[in-house]
Amino acid sequence: MDQVGVIFGAFMAIFYIGVGLYLAFFNNLYWIDKFLLTLVGITFILYGVYGAFRTYQKIIEVFFSRDKDED
Repeated sequence: MDQVGVIFGAFMAIFYIGVGLYLAFFNNLYWIDKFLLTLVGITFILYGVYGAFRTYQKIIEVFFSRDKDED
């Protein structure tokens, strides 16, 4: 079950980075202030990078470490 969680975490990290890039750099939402869009977009990007880093650590733990129960 941890493997499914890791894959979902990786997907969500990519999703947050994608939404952040859209909000920060593709400012076609003209009814919302450009500064606010950029601020929210950068926040999403930073959260996505943080999530990607945590997911990377979890991938190493789940897929590349041996459990002591297998011996």
